[in-house]
Amino acid sequence: MYTAILVPEVVKTERVLKSVYLERDVELEFFIPANLLGNERLNLLLINDGQAATELGLQEILNQLYQGYKIEPLVAVAIKASVDRLQEYGVAGHPDFLGRGNKAKDYTDFIIKELLPFVKVVVGLPINGRSAVAGFSLGGLTAFDIAWNNDNYFDAVGVFSGSFWWRKKDLKDNYTDDDRILHACIARKKIKPELKFWLMTGTEDETADRNRNFIIDSIDDTIDVIKELLKKGYRRPEDITYYEMVGGRHDVSTWGKAMLPFLIWAFGRKALL
Repeated sequence: MYTAILVPEVVKTERVLKSVYLERDVELEFFIPANLLGNERLNLLLINDGQAATELGLQEILNQLYQGYKIEPLVAVAIKASVDRLQEYGVAGHPDFLGRGNKAKDYTDFIIKELLPFVKVVVGLPINGRSAVAGFSLGGLTAFDIAWNNDNYFDAVGVFSGSFWWRKKDLKDNYTDDDRILHACIARKKIKPELKFWLMTGTEDETADRNRNFIIDSIDDTIDVIKELLKKGYRRPEDITYYEMVGGRHDVSTWGKAMLPFLIWAFGRKALL
C-alpha cells in the first residue's frame, strides 16, 4: 500500500491587528500552507518589514520549498512597517545617538503580547514546532533584539544585512566600537539565551569602512556580533551560521535570494524515507 503525500500550497491572507502598544493598525500578511491535517509539526516565522514580502517572492519561495519537500509546514507572518519605522525599530530601551528607536520597547510588546496571541487565533492550530523572527537591515537588528530578550518565545533569529552599527555616539564624537549598542547588550547579559542565529551579509552591502581595514562595516559589525556570541559560549556551526553573499547588496533582491537558504536552515525537514 502506498501513502500519498500532499504537497502544501501556500495561501496568502491579509489581516489588520489594532495595536494598543503601537497605537495604530498593523497590517499583516499570513502565508499558511493549505491542506493542513492538524497533526503536523507546525512552525512559525515572523518577518519585520513585511511590506517587502511580494518583492521578496516569499509565497513563490515557500511553494518551491514545499514542492521539493525541503521544509516543514510553516506559518509565515509578514509584519508591515509604518511611517514610524525608525522609531519602532531598534534595540528596546536603547535609542541611537539621534534618538531613533524610542518606540522599540513598544514594538517588542506588540510582538509578544498582541501578535503572538493573534497568530494562534488566526491559525487555529497549535504552533508546536520551531518559532523564529527575522528581518532586514534595521528590521534585522530589531529581530535580533526581540529574540535575544524573549528566547522563551523564539528558538531562532535570522538577520539579513543587519544594522549592527546601531550606536549611542556619532562617529565625529570620539566614537569607538564600544559605542555599538547591540554588541554591548550581548556582552552585558549574564545568561545565555537558548537561541540559534543565522546572520547574513552581502559583500556589496555598503562601501563604508570606518576603521579602514578594507572590510566594509556591515561585515565587520556582523563578525563582531559573532565574536560576542562565541564569548557567551555559543558554537559554530552548531549555534551560529554566517552566510556571506558575494556580490550581495543592501536590497530586497539580495535578501530574496538569501531567503531560501535561511528557510531551509530554520525549518528544514529530514529526508523522506
